Amino acid sequence: MSSEAAGPSPLLEVMDLSLEFRTRSGTVHALQGVNLAVQKGETVGIVGESGSGKSVLSFAILRILDAAARVTSGAIEFAGMDMLAASERSLEEVRGREISMIFQNPRTALNPIRRIGRQIEDVLSMHSSTLRADMKAKAIEALARVRIPDPERRYAAYPFELSGGQCQRVMIALALACNPQLLIADEPTTGLDVTTQAAILSLISELAAERKMATILITHDLALASEYCDRIVVMHAGHVVELAPTSQLFSRPRHPYTARLIASTPGPAQGIATLASIPGNLPDLRRADLPNCRFHARCERAQDACTALALPNIPVDAQSGVRCVNPL
Repeated sequence: MSSEAAGPSPLLEVMDLSLEFRTRSGTVHALQGVNLAVQKGETVGIVGESGSGKSVLSFAILRILDAAARVTSGAIEFAGMDMLAASERSLEEVRGREISMIFQNPRTALNPIRRIGRQIEDVLSMHSSTLRADMKAKAIEALARVRIPDPERRYAAYPFELSGGQCQRVMIALALACNPQLLIADEPTTGLDVTTQAAILSLISELAAERKMATILITHDLALASEYCDRIVVMHAGHVVELAPTSQLFSRPRHPYTARLIASTPGPAQGIATLASIPGNLPDLRRADLPNCRFHARCERAQDACTALALPNIPVDAQSGVRCVNPL
């Protein structure tokens, strides 16, 4: 299933990517036949349960995978660059300067024994032409841009002296210090209260629009994705099962898994009794006999053909598609 939107060549394109991890307990088939395209300036959400492959995909894009990982097929191109064939030196030029990432837990991503301002200066020193004499001013400016209160004082603070929301703002400042073309935000609001979540995502959205920056928002929260994303990619057990513009995905989901996810997402007018859980669990990705459809054991629309036939790639229109033998 191609995920390329209509229009010009995408900034990022992942094509038929399959990836596995060699572990002591067996080979984990983490991604299979994944396709993803991101246009300049758009925000694409990647949603799915924990273990569906969302973060693994982002690490593959940046080539920061564990040594046990192995790409078995496919390609990743960013701005015309073959990311899988690129040298480590070339990748170091791209990471931070052209593609930046906000990680799930800012307290573990930040260096606990280095002052906040110095960490921003490290990024500027490595990926920009900023003069040493201008580094401090640029770092304070980066903190002010993400609305850190009293940025001159926070410049000298250590991560443990900041709140969780402030640490996440520092991570955003680090990620955007060199004006990247693409920002990957991996569960950027994990562990934050609802008010802070909204503030952080609104800040990311505002800065992305201001800089015409493409964004990948990785989340298990469909409500957040629906508010901030232009298009949504739904992943299940290492497969992309559906992709569509956000409004279309919510008004008419085509894959049974997508419909289940939406039904299990709370809304402002819903009570707990109206929420529907998704039965069963993700399959063991170490199995040598993984079925063609990894959702079939949990699906009320399952047929014999779901496991007997290769999953069809059904384009719904130029911007959407579904990978299912018996779609809704």
